[in-house]
Amino acid sequence: MANDVYRLVYYSRNRMTGTPDDLAASIATILNTSQANNGKVGVTGALMFNSGFFGQVLEGPQAAVESVFERIQQDDRHGEVSLLAFETAPTRSFEGWSMGFVGASVPDAARYGAIVQDSGFDPTRMSGNALFETLHHLALDDEKLAAA
Repeated sequence: MANDVYRLVYYSRNRMTGTPDDLAASIATILNTSQANNGKVGVTGALMFNSGFFGQVLEGPQAAVESVFERIQQDDRHGEVSLLAFETAPTRSFEGWSMGFVGASVPDAARYGAIVQDSGFDPTRMSGNALFETLHHLALDDEKLAAA
């Protein structure tokens, strides 16, 4: 059906290098570009980054989600892009997020991302549902903080 919402969950290895400030600037660029482009095609989602990995959920019309994912696969900042799940979803979980960054601020992720990785965030060992649930939980926490 044309109105179906598709959810895609993937992780990739970070290929960006540089100082923490360089990484923060690169992630800010990714977010700004994603928010502008995704809003135009009806894709919502959330991104998590640490020094080793990106984890992301994309939601929206099938063709749009596939197109966004294709661009990600071609992006030199992502390596070993691994699809964990791609399926219809009953509803969007990131309705108001053309692309949200969850779990920390961009500068903190660049500076302290290794702590997250060292603490066990290893998307190579997560199912698509586990990564989705992690991002969704963090997004809800971020929304609560923003509302407070």
